[in-house]
Amino acid sequence: MTADPTGARRAGRGVRTHLFLLAGHRPGGTHTEALADAHHYGRAAEAAGYDGVWIAEHHFISYGVCPSAVTFAAHLLGATRAIDVGTAACILSNRHPVALAEEAVLLDELSGGRFRLGVGRGGPWVDLEVFGTGQDRFDNGFGDALEILTRWLSGEPTVAGNRRFPFRPVPVVPRPRRRIPVWIAATSPTTVELAARRGLPLLLGLHADLTEKRNLLDRYARVAATHGHDPGAVAHASAHLAHVEEADEQAARVIRAGLPALLAGTREYVRLDGTPAGRRDLGAYVDHLIDIHPVGSSRRCREALTLAAALPGVRHLLLMVEGAGGRDRTLEAIARVAADVLGLPARTAATGAPPTVAAAAAAARPAEGA
Repeated sequence: MTADPTGARRAGRGVRTHLFLLAGHRPGGTHTEALADAHHYGRAAEAAGYDGVWIAEHHFISYGVCPSAVTFAAHLLGATRAIDVGTAACILSNRHPVALAEEAVLLDELSGGRFRLGVGRGGPWVDLEVFGTGQDRFDNGFGDALEILTRWLSGEPTVAGNRRFPFRPVPVVPRPRRRIPVWIAATSPTTVELAARRGLPLLLGLHADLTEKRNLLDRYARVAATHGHDPGAVAHASAHLAHVEEADEQAARVIRAGLPALLAGTREYVRLDGTPAGRRDLGAYVDHLIDIHPVGSSRRCREALTLAAALPGVRHLLLMVEGAGGRDRTLEAIARVAADVLGLPARTAATGAPPTVAAAAAAARPAEGA
């Protein structure tokens, strides 16, 4: 199914719509509840008609309590039947690329091709100390790790190491039946150019407005073309905060009330070199996100997504809907964005008939005490 929230299909370019899940911990809750809620949001996405769900990965901070997006994706793939499930993104600086590649092939095979792999460099955090990979791996090793990862996922029967990851040729088992695509989380021109040289699609984050994203995508297209890749054939992904209410200001009030508690978890990052990670003005940042993303009435949200879908090469919109706060509010947001903004036909597991929006949300809501 290809969603058409923006008239993109009429212009001949389909745009698929997904949820982007943080699994964030909120004051008063537990890590167990945060993970269980995120799982229910994934099931709600399938019931409401979204094309997929992408899971964030973080270590040692409450902003997101999922330390392995691959493991979460495996669990959600087993609990769903129709949607794609992706990682947004696995931190490649913390792990061996062959181990991640093997897991990706395994999930792609077991799910019938529904797994999507997004990877990122990550940050200069204490993670590098804990996992023993170090500052040099973060500063200089992303390209080498990506080279091994993509060769393993290319369908080649054997793969040998490179300068940073030296190992003799070994068989690729299980061997992918097709080249498995990899999305690259990118916030800097350097990472954009690295992805472009390899013809790999970008995964653009929440912090950037459409002008910033367009500039990065234009840079990508120039570099990709000089390296023999067709930029028009690459399906980029772009993440956006999304919330709909009857009026713009009502939606803004809801997000101003609910999102800062989630964003406060970003202040828990610890830099490897011991310098402060910074203390962003959360109120100002929330206002910035409201201004640049589809937050408001259904009309404003549709207009914002129309512009997002017009970004060059973007074929996937990842919508973060956890900003309102709380399980019930988020389940309602998932259903309302699907119905009122995207016009998605909801699914039922038994018949495929479209239930009401309320029923779609209720189907994913856990039993009392779960």
